[in-house]
Amino acid sequence: MKLFASVVDHANIAAASRLNNIAASAVSKRISDLEALLGVKLLYRLKDGVEPTPAGIVLLRHIRRVLAQLEELDAEISEYSDGDKGQVRVWANTSAVTQFLPEDLTHYLGLYPDVGVLLKEETSGIIVNAIRDGLADIGIFSEHTSHPGLETRVYRRDTLMVIVPRGHELEGKSGVRMLEVAQYQQVGLQDGSSLQAKLTNEAVLNEKALRFRVKVMSFDGVRRMVEAGLGVAVLPAGAVLPYLGTGMFSSVPLDEQWATRALLIGCREYKSLPIVARALLDLLAPAQSK
Repeated sequence: MKLFASVVDHANIAAASRLNNIAASAVSKRISDLEALLGVKLLYRLKDGVEPTPAGIVLLRHIRRVLAQLEELDAEISEYSDGDKGQVRVWANTSAVTQFLPEDLTHYLGLYPDVGVLLKEETSGIIVNAIRDGLADIGIFSEHTSHPGLETRVYRRDTLMVIVPRGHELEGKSGVRMLEVAQYQQVGLQDGSSLQAKLTNEAVLNEKALRFRVKVMSFDGVRRMVEAGLGVAVLPAGAVLPYLGTGMFSSVPLDEQWATRALLIGCREYKSLPIVARALLDLLAPAQSK
């Protein structure tokens, strides 16, 4: 059921297979088997993806209802346990994993030593889909990522900064606008990163395309590429300030209103989370911080 919902949500069998760690051929066969069992066609196979047939739409509606009921059942049953065992599936973006989660999870696991936290680092868009698909109990993602239907709170706020190689002409400035940053070759994050998408969108709004010399997977990779003189980059302050004393790069404040952004923590439905997941969510983002 979850697999069919994932295929419909992504409108693509290959994308759903990657998210669920199942071969695309296996996903296609399972759906074909389901169609044979029900005696109806559930998906239209298009050149660039799939979309549900009328029967598929009906099935999806019932699947979502069943999955929601199963989650609520699991949460209610967990009320009868001692509340300090189990596991929590947390998917978080690089900003959260790099800057905040190590200390926060250490605190949580000190309070709940018998709980296992399954942490997965992903881009914000994939995290939102994972929450919807039931693959993650809790997700932490950028506020700039569309997330209709999820219950969210503000987890943390971070500030973006520009980093440049030592000796760069921007070094030592009290602040810099994105239009000025865009004049230089860029080092960026992988496509799909919410930070990457935000920077690209802001450049488009200012009619100035960013020229990326290289894109990497991690903040550490970005810093090292900047140190090597391959370009300038924009990173959260938490991924810059701790390394200024040892790295061969300098930082410059990004003088833009949107340079301070919120990281959201979200779930499908708070009341349907197991006790240990609710405890983690409440620790990371108390309810009054909505």
